[in-house]
Amino acid sequence: MTKGATVTDWAAYTRQMEAVLGLELDDARRQEVLVQFSRIAQMAEPLMALPLDSRLEIAGVYRA
Repeated sequence: MTKGATVTDWAAYTRQMEAVLGLELDDARRQEVLVQFSRIAQMAEPLMALPLDSRLEIAGVYRA
């Protein structure tokens, strides 16, 4: 993990999303979702650690 990285509680996030979305996952499916979230977080870590110049403009918000 890189300096200043945030640790996310994917199990808590998954429970919250189940409630918000009205889903009911069984334990096996929930565990697989946690595995996938962990993999995605690992893939994103190098990109999130990339330092950005503070003078860069933020991206605009697309509205259809």
